[in-house]
Amino acid sequence: MSLALDPAAQDLLFRDAHTANTFTDEPVTEEQVQAIYDLVKFGPTAFNQTPLRVTLVRSAEARERLVQHMAEGNQAKTASAPLVAILAADNEFHEELPTLLPSFPQAKDLFFAERPARESSATLNAALQAAYFIVGIRAAGLAAGPMTGFDAEGIRKEFLDDDHTPLIVVNIGKPGEGASYPRSPRLAYEQVVTTV
Repeated sequence: MSLALDPAAQDLLFRDAHTANTFTDEPVTEEQVQAIYDLVKFGPTAFNQTPLRVTLVRSAEARERLVQHMAEGNQAKTASAPLVAILAADNEFHEELPTLLPSFPQAKDLFFAERPARESSATLNAALQAAYFIVGIRAAGLAAGPMTGFDAEGIRKEFLDDDHTPLIVVNIGKPGEGASYPRSPRLAYEQVVTTV
């Protein structure tokens, strides 16, 4: 076997995992979300930066405000999911670099003094962390329904601030009846990998 990870874990995280569109009523606890974060925070990023910010939308009032900013096809499933998370990039992540990268504290000013450089790096690395977060949801035995169909500026104004850029909204919970579509094709190894 070429992979160290148990085949059942491989299935849980990748082969049998699907984007969920329906969920059961079983709640997602704070303890589950903390366990997910405490696992995925170890995923690698450039300069050990941690630009991902997670806003958990739990209250009915906040959920109503969020649903208004979702694309029409994403509204019903967002309204009914046990938990919804807004995953955003913190464009001021560099302020934490002296703590997160004590071996190279000058990286904060050397590479990220200018806002455009910070925004580019925050978007890339927070997206990477968002992918880890989705795999972490699966590791917790839950299903994720990540979506990019939303009014980003509306969500930013409603839930975040000028220093945060919303990237993905993720519905989280136990998959419900007919939660996913059949698996779509994937590209073969030979179509993706080139050796030089």
